[in-house]
Amino acid sequence: MNTVRVSLFVGALLSVPLLAVAEPVTLKLQAGKQDRLSTPVFWELPAALRKASGFTLTRGEDGKNVPVQITQDDPPRIMWILDEELKAGQSRRYRMTPTAESSAAAAVTCRDNGRQLVVAVGDKPVLHYNHAVVPAPNADEAYYARSGYLHPLFAPDGQVLTGDFAPDHPHQHGVMFAWTNTTFEGRDINFWDQKSQAAKIEHVAIGETFEGQVAGGFRASLRHTDLTAPEGPKPVLDETWEVRVYNVSDGFLFDVHSTQRCAGDSPLTINQYHYGGMAIRGRREWLKAEGAEFLTSAGKTRDNGNHSRPDWVTMSGQLEGRPYDVTMFASPSNFRAPQPVRLHPSKPYFVFAPLVLGEFQIRPGTPYESRYRFHVAQGAPDVKRTQQLWQDYADPPQVTLIND
Repeated sequence: MNTVRVSLFVGALLSVPLLAVAEPVTLKLQAGKQDRLSTPVFWELPAALRKASGFTLTRGEDGKNVPVQITQDDPPRIMWILDEELKAGQSRRYRMTPTAESSAAAAVTCRDNGRQLVVAVGDKPVLHYNHAVVPAPNADEAYYARSGYLHPLFAPDGQVLTGDFAPDHPHQHGVMFAWTNTTFEGRDINFWDQKSQAAKIEHVAIGETFEGQVAGGFRASLRHTDLTAPEGPKPVLDETWEVRVYNVSDGFLFDVHSTQRCAGDSPLTINQYHYGGMAIRGRREWLKAEGAEFLTSAGKTRDNGNHSRPDWVTMSGQLEGRPYDVTMFASPSNFRAPQPVRLHPSKPYFVFAPLVLGEFQIRPGTPYESRYRFHVAQGAPDVKRTQQLWQDYADPPQVTLIND
């Protein structure tokens, strides 16, 4: 495993190509049309500054240092958290100065316990990624074993919010991505229904992990395989997950970026169907009357929201007498956005399912990319805050360089 420890910085960087790396610069962050709080901020790093080893960023109004980190994106970006409220229409200035790397400890860690990657903020676990195969509880149903998914997903107080191997639907695993009704080389394949034993999805490799004061996470490779091919199991899709957990003060916040590519020369046809895609399964305690509720960005519920096309969906419920919720935001850049959502009429799970709108193909040489953001909170759902989180994701605050 190739592990990358991202350098920890107490600063930020932004420049123009002719700017000397040694010169301080001033940055202007604009809130835009809404209030901002606990918001991830990004800026693509100009080529002239990509060799810099570290920076300090100080807030203009009070000189306070702000933690910042360089992403592993290509091209690299800088990121920091806007941790004090910035009202709509307002702006904030920062002073950025190159400096040596900081030795500050990582606030967000990603550690391998041998079977899972455990991503935590401070001493609080946020999520586990299962890279080892998790066996089915029932030995007679070994085909339900799975790797390459997120579970458990935790609340800030340590309560587990996702379910795995539920008695009613043992093929639903925490946060997972699976297509349902597909055709590959003339054969009908269902990657969602493990009981059919026609296909499987599995973890292949950890690409890298990273830690930092602003975010931590990993990149992992998965494979979708046809088990019905005449010559034996045949790879259909190679998938990459990039997972980034942020150091925010308001619950837990993380992104999942999935990229699926054809594993060979044959396309995969995803047929029209009523579910399939990026899904989340809630706790089995929520599998009861009024055990879990759904709320969409359009105000729809389990009763009237199925196959609607929301920006986000919140699943909420009680555990040990306390309320919890987890929201999935579907990026406006996704295929067929806003994507239809399958809200199950009785089970605690939902899935963003673009195939509801009709057949499409994943073709060789054309990756299928999809991005989702998740927010986990304790307490009753706060629609106003959730909508603010959506705007942070869909229309983030803008950063510009101010020439002194």
